[in-house]
Amino acid sequence: MGDEWQICVVTNEDGIVLGLLGRRALQAREPVRAEDAMSLGPSTIRPSARLDAVTQRMRDQELTRIVITHPDGVLVGVLRREDLA
Repeated sequence: MGDEWQICVVTNEDGIVLGLLGRRALQAREPVRAEDAMSLGPSTIRPSARLDAVTQRMRDQELTRIVITHPDGVLVGVLRREDLA
């Protein structure tokens, strides 16, 4: 895993985003259940979001990445700030 990908998006069996596992959880030496280690309710955007609005939101909220989901919460992908450059 490279430095730029130090998160894991947790979904249910239907692909609906439940939370994120951050660097600490991913690098833990002891086994831990995802539901115990994940951060709930990550910031998300829709695929139809305007790029300028997304860029501003990421700046305002100091986000390095944002999860992209359909309105029903199904994961589409992750947009990294460096991808905007």
